[in-house]
Amino acid sequence: MTRFALTIEYDGRPYMGWQRQAHGPSVQQAIEQAVTKITGEDAAVFSAGRTDAGVHAIAMRGHVDIEKPLTPFRLMEAINAQLRPAPIAITACDAAPDDWHSRFACIGRSYEYRIVNRRAPLTWDKGLAWQFAKPLDAAAMHEAARLLLGLHDFTTFRSAHCQSQSPVKTLDRLTVSRHGDELIIEAAARSFLHHQVRSMVGCLALVGYGKWSARDLRAALEAADRNALGLNAPPDGLYFVAATYP
Repeated sequence: MTRFALTIEYDGRPYMGWQRQAHGPSVQQAIEQAVTKITGEDAAVFSAGRTDAGVHAIAMRGHVDIEKPLTPFRLMEAINAQLRPAPIAITACDAAPDDWHSRFACIGRSYEYRIVNRRAPLTWDKGLAWQFAKPLDAAAMHEAARLLLGLHDFTTFRSAHCQSQSPVKTLDRLTVSRHGDELIIEAAARSFLHHQVRSMVGCLALVGYGKWSARDLRAALEAADRNALGLNAPPDGLYFVAATYP
């Protein structure tokens, strides 16, 4: 038995999310089916995170145990061949120690959120970014984002369906930068609550176009109440970009 560590890239638009679902296609299901076709084994693919429907990944990390003798390169090539034309790709594959786990060994997760700040409709980026037509003040958003850094009760920014045992998380990084018409929000933490990044981005957008002040954002955080949330950003612009390991 060999444990293989995978780096996975995908466009989340056709999927109900990473995790296998009874009511629609998932990224996990697609990869597991590909591995089963290659090996004849019942494959279970684990991941560092569980993205929602419509959320994308640039470098999701995962692992799978396989009995059939295969080199990492041959396995990567075979999975990618089976996945075509689905918008999922294994971009790296390596043999891993038997006790390495893509989820439980992970000590940090990073996301990016893309906002295209223009009135004209999206063409190439439709479904891959959040179009926000009203002008956004990226500097004000960045300054307000600093209020969310550190250890907090993030109940306000937590989905009602979140399964985390505690709403208390430590946010290590939250930055907002403008690049022409595009705003990039970068977030990093050991782990996140369900919808936490999208909820933070939505509220920062309210600050960006002047509907909220930084004081309003602080009040929403301190309320520790989902009803205090101003806006939950859509999944379109969210990308899982990195998992960190010791």
